[in-house]
Amino acid sequence: MMAVLFLAGCGPTPKSAAVTIFDEGLRYCESTCPYDGGILIANFGSTQLDPLNTEGRGYVVFYKDGASEVLIPADGNLSGPRGMYLRGSHLFICDVNKIVVYNLAAKDEAPRVIELPEGEAFVNDLAADGNDLYASVTNTGHIFRLDITDPAQAGTPELWLSVPGPNGLAIRDGAMYVASYSPDGEAKSEHVVYRIGDLQNPVAEPFVAVPGQYDGIAFSSDGKSLYVTNWAPAGLSRIDMQTRTVEPVALTLDQPLVGPADMTVSDGTLYVPDLPNSRVVIFAE
Repeated sequence: MMAVLFLAGCGPTPKSAAVTIFDEGLRYCESTCPYDGGILIANFGSTQLDPLNTEGRGYVVFYKDGASEVLIPADGNLSGPRGMYLRGSHLFICDVNKIVVYNLAAKDEAPRVIELPEGEAFVNDLAADGNDLYASVTNTGHIFRLDITDPAQAGTPELWLSVPGPNGLAIRDGAMYVASYSPDGEAKSEHVVYRIGDLQNPVAEPFVAVPGQYDGIAFSSDGKSLYVTNWAPAGLSRIDMQTRTVEPVALTLDQPLVGPADMTVSDGTLYVPDLPNSRVVIFAE
């Protein structure tokens, strides 16, 4: 199903822009990723909303220009697919206690499974800088790094840094930005947006000190802003990279956002998965 609503802009002279709601064939969609002029949408497919389920019903939908198809069907390898990263034809997908790698150029091949250490359950998002791929694990407060020089034979994940509740990751100009989310559902003072300015000598420092249940994080097309999603209160905000001012992005929706998750900005368009509502909210920047 697709529906068109309107986006109410902020400021004294607000603009309205079309908002598309896409939900056809989606079930508990957590993450999006640019792909072939459209986006990939990762779905749990589980009987109930459980990010740590082990049902093996996860799947990935390809959405483009209003049409969709299942790109990766439920094959038993995915249960709670979250953040995705594409390197060449290899799609890396976060899942429960592991990262699953599919070769989209050879879909008949079995995916490679990269296990994380025991207890590193809530593997959440991925971001790369050169041949280094970073993976956040929310429940342990860890960020791992692995070598993807050869994406078909990615290296073993190594603990890189500890950050409170790391969820969404974004990297630009050699700096990483981390959206922090409390695993127990209660945002505390340390659950903010962090910046790590030197990836070779990593130190996490608050970039925006307002606590929240931050999930997705992505740069605007011009790089002047940083978008973040938040579960408490549920919504989407824009952070000015120079002033660090936080401005809500006002959406006029028949059904408000409940759990905005791992969004994508692609070609001037935002794709925001609303996990509990099994839909993606789409609108122009």
